[in-house]
Order: sequence, then C-alpha cells, then structure tokens
Amino acid sequence: MSSETKTQLETVQGSGAGSCCSSDGSCHDTAQDGPTAGVTTVYTVTGMTCGHCESAVSSEISAIDGVTSVQAVAATGLVTVVSDAPLAEAAVRDAVDEAGYELTGTA
Repeated sequence: MSSETKTQLETVQGSGAGSCCSSDGSCHDTAQDGPTAGVTTVYTVTGMTCGHCESAVSSEISAIDGVTSVQAVAATGLVTVVSDAPLAEAAVRDAVDEAGYELTGTA
C-alpha cells in the first residue's frame, strides 16, 4: 500500500465515516441524511434518555404515512420530522405514545 493510499484510508477512517452516531450523541440512519424536500416540523418529546429511546420514537413516527425522515435527539428532547405534507399532531402523538414517551408540543 502506498503512503498516499494509506493517508487517504486513515483520513476516511478518522472522519467518522460509517458511524451511525453523530458527535452530539444522536443516532440516525445515514440514508436519512442530506437535503430533503417537504414539510419539516420539530416536536418536543419527554422521556428520551438514550439512543434506544431515539430509535423507538423514530421507528414509530417513521411508520406514519407521508413521513420521509425522522431525527430524534435524546439530549435535547427534540424530534425533527420531514413529511410530504403537514401531519396531524394526533397521529404523531399516538406514535410517540406507542413508543412509550410523551409528545409535549412543537418546538
């Protein structure tokens, strides 16, 4: 392996590429990264304390028709949802309840 190839490989490995968790502690599916067209709504959810909580909330909200992206961050209690059209808050509340947490409103 040339020194140039080795340097490139170290740069990629050191950059966090392939990691599902960002530096702020939030975990997300890398397929959801990047610009997404649609309606973005930020909700406040109480009770999330870890990556498992984020995953449970994201999974339930992702099942709502029209949702294209969800990012939950336990540290802030914020859940960012991108959808094709505005979502009924009752549907999001039901999904969060199903995950075992409480939707307290929009941020």
